[in-house]
Amino acid sequence: MNKEIYLKALDMEKGGDWDSAHRLIQQYNTKEACWIHAYFHRVEGDLGNAGYWYSRANEPMPSYNLDKEWEILRKSMLEL
Repeated sequence: MNKEIYLKALDMEKGGDWDSAHRLIQQYNTKEACWIHAYFHRVEGDLGNAGYWYSRANEPMPSYNLDKEWEILRKSMLEL
């Protein structure tokens, strides 16, 4: 299970290190990693790329703010 990696990537991004978080998560192709990857591209403002990764994760692109999505992602990863 990659739970620790997912949480680390989310925490790195929240701490302002988007590049390292992105490099870490892009190594994985699980549903969870694709969802986090999608979120990272949404943070970046690349909604086309984000949409691709949301589709890979089988998740809709959210209409709520990024902070809420981060909280939902982190909670979901903790529950793995």
